[in-house]
Amino acid sequence: MWHYLKRLIIGKPLKTLDEGSQHLSRGKALALLSSDALSSVAYGTEQIVATLLVAGTAALWWQLPIALLVLILLAAITVSYRQIIHAYPGGGGAYVVTSQNWGRNAGLVAGGSLLVDYMLTVAVSVAAGTEAITSAIPALHPYTVGIAIGLILLLMALNLRGIRESAGFLMVPVYLFIVMVVLMIAWGFFNIITGRVPYHATAAVGTTFSGMSLVLFLRAFSSGSSSLTGVEAISNAVPNFKEPKAKNAAGTLGIMATILALFFAGITFLSYWYGIVPNSQVTVLSQISEQTFGHGVLFYLFQLATALILAVAANTGYSAFPQLAYNLAKDKFMPHIYMDKGDRLSYSNGIMSLATGAILLIIIFKGSTDSLIPLYAIGVFVPFTLSQSGMIIHWLRHREGNWRMKIVVNFIGALISAALVLTLFFLRFTSIWPYLIIMPILVKIFWTINKHYRTIANELRVLSKEPIKRHHYDGATVIILVSNLTKVTAEAVDYAKSIGDLVIAMHVSFDSNPEKERRLGVEFKKEFPDIRYVDIHSSYRSISEPALRFVDEISKSAKERNHSLTVLIPRFIPRYGWQNALHNQNSLRLHNALARRDLIVSIYYYHLKE
Repeated sequence: MWHYLKRLIIGKPLKTLDEGSQHLSRGKALALLSSDALSSVAYGTEQIVATLLVAGTAALWWQLPIALLVLILLAAITVSYRQIIHAYPGGGGAYVVTSQNWGRNAGLVAGGSLLVDYMLTVAVSVAAGTEAITSAIPALHPYTVGIAIGLILLLMALNLRGIRESAGFLMVPVYLFIVMVVLMIAWGFFNIITGRVPYHATAAVGTTFSGMSLVLFLRAFSSGSSSLTGVEAISNAVPNFKEPKAKNAAGTLGIMATILALFFAGITFLSYWYGIVPNSQVTVLSQISEQTFGHGVLFYLFQLATALILAVAANTGYSAFPQLAYNLAKDKFMPHIYMDKGDRLSYSNGIMSLATGAILLIIIFKGSTDSLIPLYAIGVFVPFTLSQSGMIIHWLRHREGNWRMKIVVNFIGALISAALVLTLFFLRFTSIWPYLIIMPILVKIFWTINKHYRTIANELRVLSKEPIKRHHYDGATVIILVSNLTKVTAEAVDYAKSIGDLVIAMHVSFDSNPEKERRLGVEFKKEFPDIRYVDIHSSYRSISEPALRFVDEISKSAKERNHSLTVLIPRFIPRYGWQNALHNQNSLRLHNALARRDLIVSIYYYHLKE
């Protein structure tokens, strides 16, 4: 049943040789990897004006210079990540750049920050999309958490089908949003130029007022910079592009950054010209579209496009998280399962881990993740700072091309990003203090995993200078675990006799039915008179503990005889997987308990035909 359900949801497995066909063109990559960055224009300008409103409507003209500074930062980050794509075409983005230029610990901070940030990306984006849905249909508000979890699972299933299918699906909401925003900005500017919409700004540029301060400016700038989340995702996913990978990835990043810049600049200008004042009932973007389109079809189509882009913005995390987890696993800082590709050639373990983390965040915060946005921002700008400053070190080492100008660009980006990090810690410490706890724990986990892999490698490595110690056994002892006398037991005993010089049958009995236990012993000896039968009594209904004690005793005697020791566990396999739930799992529990002993544990499988 599970097999058919899996095929229905995920589709037929793809051959490894089909991997090339799964690589992305620029058009599909833009849809797959830019949804997070492009969706942020839905709230970037609003974050700025909402912060400035604290000082009164006279302060709202400051959204223009703040937006300009955000665009300068976007330009520096885009140029920097284009450099990273060409310098490190294997993907990994900030993690790889920081590791190679600042050292492994700094790289793990960058990688860990982005892993957590992608979980927050999914949680925050899905929560925003859910809010748009429940705003349109208020009756669904009590089901916010359920709708959010449903969206996360839907996106997970979509990405498990492979990057080409998920990209194809996302092209509709992403390109619909691009078309609608272009139409809104173009129509808005046309109305302004033709005089159809008079100047309604709350205050002219340059208006002085008493409430402005450096702290307010920095707070508004840090809020507006939330529009830059997701810009780094393309640098993590370079291996997913068609050849030439680096060129196509850099080109896609340039296209995405250009669209983002035009959208952010256009929306901010229209917000200023229209004199938009944020309120809790209607978003700034919605007010702009209403004034541009009126209450006609285009207005509602724009609202639909916005809700869709917010709902699917989480998909950037589904694309970037698995690739980043792969790079960490390749360096032995995450479990190797994150290097395995699923049936559809996607890193399915990374996709499912991301979905699980996002669902936990949605449940913990009950579908409202506003308090996570500052933590979300710090998780982006710490890697921005580390990667761009790391590129400065890279150019100083390699001195390739116009390296001096590249250093200048990286320095500007690193300086502004570092200033934003300090601003967030200074102004939003109450929201981002968990970062100071999460990151040391995460780095410690990374190093613990790495130590385990290094220890195992050293222990298993065969060195030519050190010959492998071989052991010659004089015989073999086999302990077969017996629960009752069945065909499974009979066949397992025959097999044990074929591989062992000494075969011992062990049964654990309880107080509940001593006559039945005695009768089992008699029947077993009658059927197998040449096999030693041992009945171990357990007063506390435990099978594992008495079995382990007996095995330990036999192990000592086996060593004295110079015998290998094998524990054979008979187990029948039902015809259908769901039938396993109808039977106890004592054999599995015994197997897990015995696996820690220094002996051979083997399972004899008997397959049921009915």
